[in-house]
Amino acid sequence: MIEIYLKEFKNFGKISFSEFFRKEKFFILLFVLSGMFNIHAQEVLPFPPVPSASTANETLAESTHKRRAQPEHLPKDAPNIIIVLMDDVGFGTPATFGGGVNTPTLSKVYSEGIAYNEFHTTSICSPTRAALLTGRNHTRVSSGTIAERAVDWDGYTGIIPKEAATFAEVLKNYGYSTSAFGKWHNTPANQTTVAGPFDYWPVNYGFQHFYGFLAGETSQYEPRLVNDFTPVEPPKTENYHLTTDLADHAITWMSQHKAYAADKPFLLYFAPGAGHAPHHIFKEWADKYKGKFDDGWDAYREKVFKRQKELGWIPKSAQLTARDKTMASWESIPQSERAFQIRMMEVFAGYVEHADHEVGRVLDALEANGQKDNTIVFFIWGDNGSSAEGQNGSISELLAQNGVSNTIEQQLAALDKLGGLDAIGGSLLENNYHSSWAWAGNTPFKFTKLVASHFGGTQNAMVIRWPKMIKPDKTPRSQFHHINDIVPTIYDILSIKAPKVVNGFDQMPLDGVSMKYTFNDAKAKEVSKIQFFDNNGSRGVYKDGWYACTFGPLYPWIPAQKGLAEWDSKKDVWELYNIKEDFTQFNDLATKNPEKLKELKEIFNTQAKDNKDYPIGAGIWLRIHPEDVIRSPYNSWVFDENTKRMPEFSAPGLGKKSNKVLIDMEIKENTSGVLYALGGNGGGVTLFMENGKLVYEYNMLIIERYTVESDKKIPAGKHTIEVLTTIAKPGAPAEVTITIDGKEYAKGEVKRTVPAAFTASETFDVGEDLGGSVSMRYYKKAPYKFEGKINSVKVNLL
Repeated sequence: MIEIYLKEFKNFGKISFSEFFRKEKFFILLFVLSGMFNIHAQEVLPFPPVPSASTANETLAESTHKRRAQPEHLPKDAPNIIIVLMDDVGFGTPATFGGGVNTPTLSKVYSEGIAYNEFHTTSICSPTRAALLTGRNHTRVSSGTIAERAVDWDGYTGIIPKEAATFAEVLKNYGYSTSAFGKWHNTPANQTTVAGPFDYWPVNYGFQHFYGFLAGETSQYEPRLVNDFTPVEPPKTENYHLTTDLADHAITWMSQHKAYAADKPFLLYFAPGAGHAPHHIFKEWADKYKGKFDDGWDAYREKVFKRQKELGWIPKSAQLTARDKTMASWESIPQSERAFQIRMMEVFAGYVEHADHEVGRVLDALEANGQKDNTIVFFIWGDNGSSAEGQNGSISELLAQNGVSNTIEQQLAALDKLGGLDAIGGSLLENNYHSSWAWAGNTPFKFTKLVASHFGGTQNAMVIRWPKMIKPDKTPRSQFHHINDIVPTIYDILSIKAPKVVNGFDQMPLDGVSMKYTFNDAKAKEVSKIQFFDNNGSRGVYKDGWYACTFGPLYPWIPAQKGLAEWDSKKDVWELYNIKEDFTQFNDLATKNPEKLKELKEIFNTQAKDNKDYPIGAGIWLRIHPEDVIRSPYNSWVFDENTKRMPEFSAPGLGKKSNKVLIDMEIKENTSGVLYALGGNGGGVTLFMENGKLVYEYNMLIIERYTVESDKKIPAGKHTIEVLTTIAKPGAPAEVTITIDGKEYAKGEVKRTVPAAFTASETFDVGEDLGGSVSMRYYKKAPYKFEGKINSVKVNLL
């Protein structure tokens, strides 16, 4: 073959360049020469097709047949790659490194590999995942905030551009089989319907198979799942749990890969979603922790800090940071509420241990397949620090996202149901623990998730295991690294270069650096790296051991925080730390070294501009302007009984905007069932029939429920129902009027409404209520399919 194209090359001067180009022989020659002279053909992906080795003449007798040989683009014996990404678990949670949550799988992987105690994330879900997938800074790839809070500044659209190809896309082109299981959270929230568009779904970002959920969170008992592009309804059984389901699918996929494509290496991205709220786990897992947290979060911090030092996980010189004055002490919690707060932490701990166990099942299956030795495992303990979004402790964690305050007194009756599974296989609560437990879970650091200035929000443990190439070593790697370093590390171990063009898109440069140099040298000199951080206006920048930062305007643990609209980022006070001498950001050196602080602030501004981070604080825009939340561009719709699984961010805003719903239906006597429902057990709006009577219910994030109904039964026949809802502004009360065939049937008031969203992943359904049930009145009959006929449901926003 080489001789054929070298001959063509000799004839190059006898024909025009355009003719040579049109015949595609130029590209084929370039492909051949790249292999001969190492011209890095991988700079352009996909690789060009291999030309036929056969010759085709007029007759079979005059033709020859030979199978073309596909070139190997990977080094011989390229490793399998497994990336495990836990969710909302802090530096001080795993027992492996001194925390109070049992993590035997993490401990086993550490005993067979190495660990990093200065590894960093972005302090929030979607941005960390975007940086992990692409090797770029989060705002550079338009992921400055979570998908549901996306706004229309370039760094915050929530859409990873195709100019930043994921490592899955690159490795797929090199010959890897690729898969992802669990939480995705990198698709625009209004583009997750069964109608697409699918451009930004996992399978169009390089993963050949995806099984999991697209939103930032979902119920562990009634998750809103997709299999590639197809919606999946999980079974309503007593033993179903999402994390187990994800592990089962990952294990099956690995087994099938070995059976069908044993000669190919694989990439498996496993992101279970635990321990993100809602904290759902079976009672027996939570009960393992009875009595473990009875002395509260302040005592927990002291104990964990002591163990971290004893294990050598943190420097002996490290100092334990103090509780911020805005956070509650354990002593301030009334005795009447302590059992509630303790149980919240027990549930969280059981939930996280269960997830660690399921990760262990995946890795055990890998070992049983005989693939452990040449598989590199990145076990990343958290996409950010532990989450303070539970605020004072909440049975309804979306309250924080909506800026709605509530009291513990409203919730104490739910104590025995925290984290629990109802007898029919569904969840009743959306619980998230007290923010001070999150602070404790980030020991020894000062703050939490959503705070990018201080390491409690951004510093997460990571363990790497690769038996074939990495010797086990208990010495922590203390080089400063970031989640965007995973991609260049993978490319480095495979001896490939980041492509310059992928699928016709010119590629952005990588921001990360390879960590390979640390694999077998714990004390290797740290590579020079500038890393900037920003989330909700909380920001910082690192360079050569120095870190400058400022807290910003948002306190995630303060319910319904005021004053965000008056914040001016130019007036923020900055702090300065020498991280190599001050592991926990304990000693602020800003007044002692103003020149260094000035230098770093200038570096931050340069980084922010280069990474499309402006305007500073864009992530809080929707907290100030909920009316700008991402939504469908339409104001009117016509639905029928085929309308299912329409995500809330694409559906009509029935619970937060004035609207009119007109239903054309036919019923028999005493008909029951759901006409339409938006949301789930965490909150929503539903209209249903109950033995011939019509009921409207507004589930105000669990803590309040409002119904509009009448004792009058609707006679059999064809009817037109109108539901008119008037809401003056987001969060304001609503007036609801129901008419049947033009006559008033019932009228009532909803005293307050949600300003932003009921849920992250629940949907709008016609004719039944899929997922969690908006109303407890039909919960045990869910999905409570309508017994009559729905000809149409017309919705108009007013």
